[in-house]
Amino acid sequence: MNNALTQTNEDSLLLENQLCFPLYACAKEVVRQYREPLEPLNLTYTQYIVMMVLWEFGEMTEGELGKKVHLDSGTLAPLLKRLEKTGYINRVRPENNENKLFLSLTAEGKSLKERALDVPSRMQGCIPLSEDELYLLRDLLNRALAEMSEKRRR
Repeated sequence: MNNALTQTNEDSLLLENQLCFPLYACAKEVVRQYREPLEPLNLTYTQYIVMMVLWEFGEMTEGELGKKVHLDSGTLAPLLKRLEKTGYINRVRPENNENKLFLSLTAEGKSLKERALDVPSRMQGCIPLSEDELYLLRDLLNRALAEMSEKRRR
Protein backbone atom coordinates (compact mmCIF):
# COMPACT_ATOMS: atom_id res chain seq x y z
CA MET A 1 0.00 0.00 0.00
CA ASN A 2 1.49 3.32 -1.05
CA ASN A 3 1.86 6.08 1.51
CA ALA A 4 -1.24 8.29 1.32
CA LEU A 5 0.97 11.40 1.42
CA THR A 6 2.83 10.42 -1.75
CA GLN A 7 -0.10 9.03 -3.70
CA THR A 8 -1.34 10.80 -6.77
CA ASN A 9 -5.08 11.25 -7.15
CA GLU A 10 -5.19 8.32 -9.56
CA ASP A 11 -3.12 6.12 -7.20
CA SER A 12 -5.72 6.68 -4.50
CA LEU A 13 -8.24 4.81 -6.66
CA LEU A 14 -6.10 1.69 -7.17
CA LEU A 15 -7.63 -1.35 -5.50
CA GLU A 16 -4.22 -2.40 -4.14
CA ASN A 17 -4.02 0.89 -2.21
CA GLN A 18 -7.32 0.40 -0.40
CA LEU A 19 -7.69 -0.77 3.18
CA CYS A 20 -11.44 -1.22 2.87
CA PHE A 21 -11.21 -3.87 0.17
CA PRO A 22 -9.09 -6.48 2.00
CA LEU A 23 -11.22 -5.90 5.13
CA TYR A 24 -14.38 -6.52 3.09
CA ALA A 25 -12.98 -9.52 1.23
CA CYS A 26 -11.57 -11.17 4.38
CA ALA A 27 -14.83 -10.65 6.28
CA LYS A 28 -16.79 -12.12 3.39
CA GLU A 29 -14.49 -15.16 3.24
CA VAL A 30 -14.66 -15.76 7.00
CA VAL A 31 -18.47 -15.58 6.91
CA ARG A 32 -18.45 -18.06 4.00
CA GLN A 33 -16.30 -20.46 6.04
CA TYR A 34 -18.80 -20.32 8.92
CA ARG A 35 -21.54 -21.81 6.72
CA GLU A 36 -20.46 -25.42 7.18
CA PRO A 37 -20.27 -25.51 11.00
CA LEU A 38 -23.45 -23.41 11.35
CA GLU A 39 -25.58 -25.40 8.91
CA PRO A 40 -26.41 -28.22 11.38
CA LEU A 41 -27.49 -25.53 13.88
CA ASN A 42 -29.83 -23.99 11.30
CA LEU A 43 -28.11 -20.61 11.73
CA THR A 44 -26.63 -18.03 9.41
CA TYR A 45 -23.52 -16.20 10.57
CA THR A 46 -25.50 -13.12 11.60
CA GLN A 47 -28.01 -15.27 13.49
CA TYR A 48 -25.06 -16.97 15.23
CA ILE A 49 -23.75 -13.57 16.35
CA VAL A 50 -27.20 -12.67 17.73
CA MET A 51 -27.45 -16.01 19.54
CA MET A 52 -23.99 -15.53 21.08
CA VAL A 53 -25.09 -12.16 22.48
CA LEU A 54 -28.30 -13.66 23.89
CA TRP A 55 -26.39 -16.62 25.39
CA GLU A 56 -23.99 -14.18 27.05
CA PHE A 57 -26.38 -11.46 28.24
CA GLY A 58 -29.82 -13.08 28.35
CA GLU A 59 -33.05 -11.14 27.83
CA MET A 60 -32.73 -7.71 26.23
CA THR A 61 -34.53 -5.33 23.93
CA GLU A 62 -34.09 -5.29 20.17
CA GLY A 63 -32.44 -1.87 20.53
CA GLU A 64 -29.90 -3.15 23.07
CA LEU A 65 -29.11 -6.10 20.84
CA GLY A 66 -28.74 -3.84 17.80
CA LYS A 67 -26.14 -1.73 19.61
CA LYS A 68 -24.14 -4.78 20.61
CA VAL A 69 -24.09 -6.30 17.12
CA HIS A 70 -23.98 -2.99 15.19
CA LEU A 71 -27.17 -3.68 13.23
CA ASP A 72 -30.21 -1.47 12.75
CA SER A 73 -33.80 -2.51 13.31
CA GLY A 74 -34.46 -2.91 9.59
CA THR A 75 -31.75 -5.57 9.39
CA LEU A 76 -32.51 -7.18 12.76
CA ALA A 77 -36.29 -7.48 12.47
CA PRO A 78 -36.43 -10.15 9.72
CA LEU A 79 -33.50 -12.02 11.28
CA LEU A 80 -35.25 -12.10 14.67
CA LYS A 81 -38.51 -13.24 13.08
CA ARG A 82 -36.67 -16.18 11.50
CA LEU A 83 -35.03 -17.06 14.83
CA GLU A 84 -38.46 -16.98 16.46
CA LYS A 85 -39.97 -19.13 13.71
CA THR A 86 -37.09 -21.61 14.17
CA GLY A 87 -38.00 -21.79 17.86
CA TYR A 88 -34.78 -20.32 19.25
CA ILE A 89 -36.09 -17.02 20.65
CA ASN A 90 -39.23 -15.31 21.90
CA ARG A 91 -40.12 -11.81 20.78
CA VAL A 92 -42.51 -10.02 23.13
CA ARG A 93 -43.90 -6.51 22.78
CA PRO A 94 -45.46 -5.43 26.11
CA GLU A 95 -48.94 -3.91 25.91
CA ASN A 96 -47.87 -0.94 28.03
CA ASN A 97 -44.87 -0.14 25.78
CA GLU A 98 -45.36 -1.13 22.15
CA ASN A 99 -42.17 0.68 21.13
CA LYS A 100 -39.99 -1.93 22.85
CA LEU A 101 -39.49 -5.46 21.65
CA PHE A 102 -38.08 -7.83 24.28
CA LEU A 103 -36.04 -10.83 23.20
CA SER A 104 -35.38 -13.97 25.20
CA LEU A 105 -34.12 -17.45 24.50
CA THR A 106 -36.48 -20.39 24.39
CA ALA A 107 -35.46 -23.68 25.99
CA GLU A 108 -34.41 -24.85 22.53
CA GLY A 109 -32.39 -21.66 22.03
CA LYS A 110 -30.63 -22.19 25.35
CA SER A 111 -29.84 -25.83 24.56
CA LEU A 112 -28.48 -24.82 21.16
CA LYS A 113 -25.52 -23.26 22.97
CA GLU A 114 -24.21 -26.75 23.83
CA ARG A 115 -24.36 -27.75 20.17
CA ALA A 116 -22.55 -24.54 19.17
CA LEU A 117 -19.60 -25.04 21.51
CA ASP A 118 -17.49 -26.68 18.80
CA VAL A 119 -17.97 -23.87 16.26
CA PRO A 120 -15.03 -21.73 17.48
CA SER A 121 -12.64 -24.70 17.45
CA ARG A 122 -13.83 -25.70 13.97
CA MET A 123 -13.15 -22.16 12.78
CA GLN A 124 -9.70 -22.00 14.36
CA GLY A 125 -7.15 -21.51 11.62
CA CYS A 126 -9.57 -20.03 9.08
CA ILE A 127 -7.45 -16.87 9.11
CA PRO A 128 -3.87 -18.00 8.46
CA LEU A 129 -2.07 -15.73 10.93
CA SER A 130 -0.13 -16.48 14.09
CA GLU A 131 -1.95 -16.33 17.42
CA ASP A 132 -0.21 -13.04 18.29
CA GLU A 133 -1.17 -11.56 14.91
CA LEU A 134 -4.79 -12.65 15.38
CA TYR A 135 -4.97 -10.99 18.81
CA LEU A 136 -3.40 -7.84 17.39
CA LEU A 137 -5.80 -7.83 14.44
CA ARG A 138 -8.82 -8.35 16.74
CA ASP A 139 -7.66 -5.58 19.08
CA LEU A 140 -7.01 -3.13 16.22
CA LEU A 141 -10.38 -3.85 14.62
CA ASN A 142 -12.18 -3.50 17.97
CA ARG A 143 -10.41 -0.19 18.59
CA ALA A 144 -11.27 1.09 15.11
CA LEU A 145 -14.90 -0.01 15.49
CA ALA A 146 -15.19 1.69 18.88
CA GLU A 147 -13.74 4.93 17.50
CA MET A 148 -16.01 4.87 14.44
CA SER A 149 -19.06 4.16 16.62
CA GLU A 150 -18.15 7.01 18.94
CA LYS A 151 -17.62 9.37 16.02
CA ARG A 152 -21.02 8.41 14.57
CA ARG A 153 -22.75 9.14 17.91
CA ARG A 154 -21.35 12.69 18.03
